[in-house]
Amino acid sequence: MKSISTRRALVPGIAALALGLTACGGDSGGGASEEAADLSGSLNIGGASSQESAQSAWIVGFGEAAPGVTVNYDPTGSGTGRENFVSGGFPIAGSDAYLTDDEGELSGAQEQCGGEVIEVPNYVSPIAVIFNVEGVDELNLTPEAVAGIFAGKITKWNDPAIADSNPDADLPNAKITPVHRSDDSGTTENFTDYLDAVAADAWDFGVVETWPTKAGGEAGQGTSGVVQVVTETSNTIGYADASQAGGLGQANVGVGGEFVAPSSEAAAKILEVSPRVEDRGEMDLAFDLDHTTTEGGTYPIVLTSYLLACPTYEDQNTADMVKAYMDYIVSDDGQAMAESEAGSAPLAPALQEEVQGIIEQISAG
Repeated sequence: MKSISTRRALVPGIAALALGLTACGGDSGGGASEEAADLSGSLNIGGASSQESAQSAWIVGFGEAAPGVTVNYDPTGSGTGRENFVSGGFPIAGSDAYLTDDEGELSGAQEQCGGEVIEVPNYVSPIAVIFNVEGVDELNLTPEAVAGIFAGKITKWNDPAIADSNPDADLPNAKITPVHRSDDSGTTENFTDYLDAVAADAWDFGVVETWPTKAGGEAGQGTSGVVQVVTETSNTIGYADASQAGGLGQANVGVGGEFVAPSSEAAAKILEVSPRVEDRGEMDLAFDLDHTTTEGGTYPIVLTSYLLACPTYEDQNTADMVKAYMDYIVSDDGQAMAESEAGSAPLAPALQEEVQGIIEQISAG
């Protein structure tokens, strides 16, 4: 598995931004704490592949403030990330789905942490419906059309369910090839949660982290794998974190009476209309996303990625590195870095402050 490390060569655009942000990071909540400069060691973490671009930016930015710390992020996928966190393999994990006890993950994480678990949002991004259809640059899709395509029930690009929403598009009489994740994926779980919420009659496979075999289609490993298959194959359609969609077409999705593009601003609005998961600890800020919202300008297919951590660690240095890195990620500088380099939406100020208050409690004990 590849991983991202602070010891790699800096990407010029990210490095320049990191230097600028670090220089002005002295304000409260601005960037990494002054204590981070005195830390040393390695922090080996991983999880959601959707966070890969953002983690690349955060690692570079944090490396400017904490040159003695090497952070390695392994984009194993959300499911494997949570497994490694529960087993103690990762001191921090990234996940595109919050912990549940469907497979004992929440109780396992609580046992690993010796009590409460820290679960805080760090990354809000649209899941783009990416497509590669020759001659088609813009595509409008209703929720029912998206569900029907990925369920294998809408099989031609010029099907009326697509054509009626795209009267000016030159849609071919060609077979649609849907592309999905081959691995356990929080992106898949968020995507199928949307399909199940908005068009359960068309999508009858429920909310799943592993793509159902009966739905068919082609598969790609991780976010990058899906993007690669869609890029290299004509008449394909897939789903991926918008930050990694590259130059592929990204469909506008029907919300109420309009079609909304997958921008970071439109994605961020969904947290404003979504309730928090009930019966969670004080350090657990999980959201039940309202995919059925009709609020104007809101993009409904969104992943809210989380950081999983423990409130206490046996080793003081590990606790200090975990605290410093997480604090940088949700700081003004860290959120600006991810927005610039990965296209994610910054956390709302009130939510950001709440998350920072939780991270501040991380200690050794």
